[in-house]
Amino acid sequence: MQTNRLDAQRLTHTYGEGNSAAPALADVSLTIGADGPEAVAIMGPSGSGKSTLLHVLAGIIAPADGRIVWRGRDLATMRDGERTRLRRSDFGFVFQSGQLLPELPAIENVALPLMLGGGSRSAAEAQAGTLLHRLGLGGMLARRPGELSGGQAQRVAIARALVGQPGIVFADEPTGALDRSTGDAVMSLLIGATLGHGASLVVVTHDPEVAAMCSRVVRLQDGRIVSDERAAGDGWPQTAPAGAERPAATTPLGMGVPVAQAALPQHPSYGAARAEQRVENPMTAHQGWIEASR
Repeated sequence: MQTNRLDAQRLTHTYGEGNSAAPALADVSLTIGADGPEAVAIMGPSGSGKSTLLHVLAGIIAPADGRIVWRGRDLATMRDGERTRLRRSDFGFVFQSGQLLPELPAIENVALPLMLGGGSRSAAEAQAGTLLHRLGLGGMLARRPGELSGGQAQRVAIARALVGQPGIVFADEPTGALDRSTGDAVMSLLIGATLGHGASLVVVTHDPEVAAMCSRVVRLQDGRIVSDERAAGDGWPQTAPAGAERPAATTPLGMGVPVAQAALPQHPSYGAARAEQRVENPMTAHQGWIEASR
């Protein structure tokens, strides 16, 4: 049976060579998803190695030494092309700035990973539309990123990360560019949607309130794990006022329900708007987004 467990064993990584070499990770071991989906926050001061750890766990960069075992395969020994294909099929990513393609409407931004993986445009957009609707953006399928608020744009980025039904979502400071209330809502949505998909979330953050929303907090110092603690986080900000209600979109996805099985709501405004927003084939026109995920 396929499981969404990732085992990192004795990872080391160094930037530079010789006298200029700077160690970034030193003998780091941890497991993600051992007992089912979980939300893991990685914290530490600047230069502690937390972003490097996320990039190594996600297969964006290879460690100098150590193993990263995912579904019986070691990412550390894979060639670059193999890791790229695995990232596209098995992992999702959310970045601080969203990294949405500005010329594409929301639905095409979300559908793009499926099309890059060989899926048809119609099937990809049907799945993307369903997911955006579940994330509370059903009326904004035709809007480009510049026509969305910061929180809305990050919800589109979350949809893009989840559309391929990944086993793990990696997020690097996903609320760093948002104000407190918007950031709390986005983080709550990110946790609820990811775990609702049966996937784990690994998030790098400087924000203790974001970390408190997670179920586990890993702290790094000088490239080493100094603590790994279970937390009481349930995806809801600890500073929420007494009696406050969770946003309706906090848990929009049923546990284990594939997005493709849901009926796609009709959005008559999208067809007309899309005719005015056509761009060249995204399979060849948007290599920048692909490179950002490498």
